[in-house]
Formats: sequence, C-alpha cells, structure tokens
Amino acid sequence: MKTKLTVLSAAVLGAALTLTPAISQASMPQSVDGQEMPSLAPMLQKVTPAVVSVNVSGVQVSKQRVPDVFRYFFGPNAPQEQVQKRPFRGLGSGVIIDAKKGYIVTNHHVIDNADDITVGLTDGREVPAKLIGSDSEADIALLQIKAKNLSQIQQSNSDNLRVGDFAVAIGNPFGLGQTVTSGIVSALGRSGLGIEMLENFIQTDAAINSGNSGGALVNLRGQLIGINTAIVAPSGGNVGIGFAIPANMVHNLVTQIIEHGEVRRGILGVTGRTLTSELAKGFGLDSQHGGFVNEVQPDSAADKAGIKAGDIIVSVNGRKIKSFTELAAKVSTLGAGAKVELGIIRDGKTKNVNVTLGEAKQVQEKGAGELHPMLQGAALKDTRKGVEITEVASGSPADAAGLQKGDVIVGINRNSIRNLKQLRKALKNKEGQVALKIDREGNHLFLILR
Repeated sequence: MKTKLTVLSAAVLGAALTLTPAISQASMPQSVDGQEMPSLAPMLQKVTPAVVSVNVSGVQVSKQRVPDVFRYFFGPNAPQEQVQKRPFRGLGSGVIIDAKKGYIVTNHHVIDNADDITVGLTDGREVPAKLIGSDSEADIALLQIKAKNLSQIQQSNSDNLRVGDFAVAIGNPFGLGQTVTSGIVSALGRSGLGIEMLENFIQTDAAINSGNSGGALVNLRGQLIGINTAIVAPSGGNVGIGFAIPANMVHNLVTQIIEHGEVRRGILGVTGRTLTSELAKGFGLDSQHGGFVNEVQPDSAADKAGIKAGDIIVSVNGRKIKSFTELAAKVSTLGAGAKVELGIIRDGKTKNVNVTLGEAKQVQEKGAGELHPMLQGAALKDTRKGVEITEVASGSPADAAGLQKGDVIVGINRNSIRNLKQLRKALKNKEGQVALKIDREGNHLFLILR
C-alpha cells in the first residue's frame, strides 16, 4: 500500500456517522484503595474552552483558457476563458491565543478561499470571524472574533520539547465536535516532507484526523506546544504519525501578522544542503547534523556577519538543528530584522556568529524578465504549491503570454517546480519554446513561452 502524506484539509460536511453511547462518568471510579486515579481531566477543563471549531464556506471559481480553435469557429466575440463556480463548505479547528482581543490561530489551508468563516465555541455560541492575515508557506492563519467570556491557551517554549514528552491533541475531527487524544512527541525538526514550503514539524502519535487542522497540541500543563497540521495517511485515516507546527514558530508568524498585517520573511542569504555522513567524514566531524553552506550571497546578512562558504551551521539561538531545511524554516519565520546567534563549525572549530536577518523580497518585474523575456511584467513569489504570480502588468510580455494574477507555476515542460530556485534552474539556457504548467484555481493548464 502506498504511503500518503495528507495535509489535514477541512472535513467535508455531510458525512454519515454512527456514534456509540458514552459510558456514564458516575459509573467510573475516581479512586482505588483511597488513591486518586491519574487523569487529564483537570487540565483539559481549563484548556478545552480555548479550542474552537472553524466552519468555512465559499465559492471556488475555476477558470480555463478557451483554446484558439474555438475562437476560430465562433468568431472574435467568443469568450477567452471558461468560468465555473462551485460552492463548498468545510470544517477545521482553531485555538484562542488572546481572549481579550479575540485572536484565534488556525491553518491557512482551513480558511483558504473561504468567503464566510464562523467559529464555534465550546459553550455553543457561533460567532462570525474576520481573517486578519495568513502565511500560506508556513500554513498559519490569524482570525479575530468579537465575543465576551473567552478563554485563551497558554503558550509554552516549544524549543524545550524532548522526544518522549507527553502530548495531547485537541480538535474537531470529522465534524464530531471537540475530541481529545493523547500520545507522545515522536520526533522533532521533521522536514523534507513536501507538505509545506517551510517545514520544521513536531511529530506525534496522538491520534489526529481530518478536521483536526488548526487544533491544539498541548503538554501535560495544558500549554500550547504546536498547531496540528498534517498526517501520514496510507488509507486516509490516522496511523499514529501526525505533524504539528511548533508553538514558537507560530508565535513568530502571528506577531508579524499583528504588527505588520503580513509576514515579513527573514533571509540569511546562503545556499546549501543538509550535512551528510560523507561530508561530515570529509570535514572530520563527529556530528552529522547541520546545514552545509555552499554559497554566500554578496552583501547579504550572512556575508555581513562573516559567514563563509564551507561553514557548517549547527545551531540557531543555541538550539541544534538537524538539516538545512530546518535552518531555512527557522530563519524565515523569525522575521526580517531579527537578531540571530548562529553556531557554526569552521576548520573543525566551533564558534558563534551574530546575524541581523535581511528581508526576503519577492521577485519583481525586472527579476522575472531576467528569468525569461516573456515573464517581463510579472511579480513572482514562492508558495507551498509552487511559484505564484502576484502581479501582472497590463500590456506586458507576461500579460501577452496569458499569465494572470494568482496563477501558480508548478512545472516547466516535464519537470515539476516547487520554488523560484528550481524555476531559475529550469529556465537557465533554455532556447525555443518553453511550456509553463500552471495551477489556476485548482485547474492545470499549459502556457507556451516563445
């Protein structure tokens, strides 16, 4: 059976479910031989009011370019594209992080394309929610509601998590209503899964299912340690491998959204790869964890801090990293202007370097034109799906090529594309026609660049 990685998309409404009667609490013993039985109930009584259901609805608009042959038959007044509208509804989960201001954290994919968002509280109230901002690359969104008598969750320092720590997942799986499951932290710093652009996941065996997206992963103190996001689902259900975005990463992103209305991505200015056993052996290192620096971009934050090609970055702010992907996720979510202490190994010696992160900019019109002449006039940026077209100047070559704002480039000819780096590589030294594979609101089409 093929293993499948699944982002916890909002549970589709209308599923047929059969529920078994709950055992009466009165029939359960509270103590044995005078000793109180261990229970998570006291902690959950305080925490569960801060975990909410998120109900979304909207209309998904799909557009498909009409082939030239149809315009030939039907004349110049024939429509240039076919538009289809499909209503949708879905369910997810969320966590109240500020009761006074009504702030709620959930996943970006839960509210993506939603026209209406309603939050269901544990006391039965249903309150309309406003989207404050989101980050598709890290899959985090911030909502706000206006309601009194809210409860908020306390955040932990997720950098202090250890493999083996107990974890409790709270959410709204399959639209059943609030559900609690428990397990342990199975792994930390999981990356390279292809779920998000920025991956630094907590892995847990606490049961997580569709609809748990945006729900809370807490420790035994009831403190938030992560936001549940994805599962490995060979058969579409839970098999004990779930992933959550660390609370510290969530906090950094939400703080930027509140202060700036958007995420201002931090950038170090290096390219590299995860340290391998072969590289470690070649450098005479005992450790096989870290990010190997292949290149340092001129005038970047790393260049100004004195980082050099061949350095091995092994820690961020005193916390060890396992991979270059984990390094990228941590740096990106800390935000532009953040001051970071990096632990590096150079010539077999360990030293600390202080860096002030720069700001990652999307590729604007001039930069896009340098990738290919027919991309002139387009603004591009990385997303978890591929390279998104964020702007298209009217009358530009990109406009003439048929590119539209919101298009996502997911392939070049027969090669898949996930980011700008891969797009640059794929277009380098390309001559003649190039076929761009575009994701346009869920539909795939090809545009030819000449």
